[in-house]
Amino acid sequence: MQFDITEEERKQARHPHEIFLINLVTNHILVFIALLGLAKTYPLLLLVTPVISISIMSYLLFRARRSLKTDSWFQKCHWQLCRQRSRFFIAMLGIMGLVILAIVLISGGEPKPQHYAIGGVGILPTLLSVLALIIMESDAMHQAGHGRLPDAIVKRFPNPDARVIED
Repeated sequence: MQFDITEEERKQARHPHEIFLINLVTNHILVFIALLGLAKTYPLLLLVTPVISISIMSYLLFRARRSLKTDSWFQKCHWQLCRQRSRFFIAMLGIMGLVILAIVLISGGEPKPQHYAIGGVGILPTLLSVLALIIMESDAMHQAGHGRLPDAIVKRFPNPDARVIED
């Protein structure tokens, strides 16, 4: 649905999606790939990506909770949409972490080729979710800029005073 929203509200509603996209594209793709080149010499450097990601996701979840009380209805809805996707991504990262931990425990620190294959299969859903979330968040940022909200969020957070332009 498209609503009659001020330009300032549209701009503010884009912020959660911009922050999430920065985390996905910059941190999980660019920084991680750059750190992979140094992983053989400095393996602990790979922890930079999850530390940054956890910090950003914590901020998004905290700010989404705060938006329930402080922001306008349209901004609040976009923060809650970003919150849902952040929680999904945290779950995907947790599953990936469990798979990696299981491989390390099974291999006893001496991974064999089959362990790498299992690890690749365990990491694949997280990689696919990163790509899907990039597309979804880009679309959500576009929708926020045009005063639109998904129907599911409008049903979850109804606002009888909101003026609908297009259904």
